Amino acid sequence: MNTATDTATDTATDTPGLYRDQQAWRDLQQFLPARLRLTDATAPTEEFWNWRGHRVHLDRYRNPDAGAKVVLHHGVGTNGRQMSLILGAPLAARGFETVALDNLGYGLTRVRPGSTPSYDDWVDLVVDFLAYEQSRDDRPIVLYGLSAGGMLTYHVAAKAPRGTLAGIVGMTFLDQRDRTVREETAHDRLTARAGVPLMSLAARTPAGALKYPMSLASKMSALANDPGAMKVFMKDRSSAANWVSVRFLDRYLNYAPAVEPEDFDACPVLLTQPAEDRWTPHHLSVPFLSRITRVPVRTVLLENAGHYPLEEPGLTRMEEAIAEFVTRCADGSAH
Repeated sequence: MNTATDTATDTATDTPGLYRDQQAWRDLQQFLPARLRLTDATAPTEEFWNWRGHRVHLDRYRNPDAGAKVVLHHGVGTNGRQMSLILGAPLAARGFETVALDNLGYGLTRVRPGSTPSYDDWVDLVVDFLAYEQSRDDRPIVLYGLSAGGMLTYHVAAKAPRGTLAGIVGMTFLDQRDRTVREETAHDRLTARAGVPLMSLAARTPAGALKYPMSLASKMSALANDPGAMKVFMKDRSSAANWVSVRFLDRYLNYAPAVEPEDFDACPVLLTQPAEDRWTPHHLSVPFLSRITRVPVRTVLLENAGHYPLEEPGLTRMEEAIAEFVTRCADGSAH
């Protein structure tokens, strides 16, 4: 199944690298239960989608008979292949079509030369990708986001045209405009308090294009609870060892949604919260989610699981909860 197609061009020399040639995810999956480990035969199809001159990498499990699609989005310390490992493949095995994307600056997506993407571009890219998917067929779509990707699902749902999404699932919903959220998820309190104002000033100058390691901006050391897995993550420049621009960080920390939670009525919401999350514990998502009252909001705790969940029974519980949620969103019973 692990083949590559290119929806933008047939020029092989212009194709970015493929996960089939990357070792990092193969090393990481050794820390997952055996049932979730992919082989070359069971890995997803790799595609590329052209967006505003950027080459966006997609991991897809295509299933034209599936009643719904699940689009998977990483956080600021992960990538699309890592989403395929824990959700893309198992949800595909349950009969859903899944596609995991690498947003700008992460995974194997190639950013347009000379550009400095911001978090706003992340949101716009996903909004446009959902429109692209809808132009191909009219099946319901549920958007999942891990870590920072959780709040991105909300930002996308708030901005996208009504009816774009049947539901959103987040592993966290962190409003970085909240001082408590910033301080508890940043690398340290000084970074959260002093660094953010300085970053906002720098972002408006040519210094906004300078790169900064996410491991120093955030509590990346808490990405996984297994020390061996953390060693793999922290050597992977396509995920946890990535550097992002000052401009991206500034917009990520200050982004205001198109619709505030009190007025959000686009679709149902599911939080799949790892119970042993040492980076973004449950209490950080509660203030934001408690403000959403016009659509159903449900929380499922993933027992024994860390921020990037590698542990059972949390992994199975996550898979079951999301599969149930997607099915209910697709038939309209989740409302």
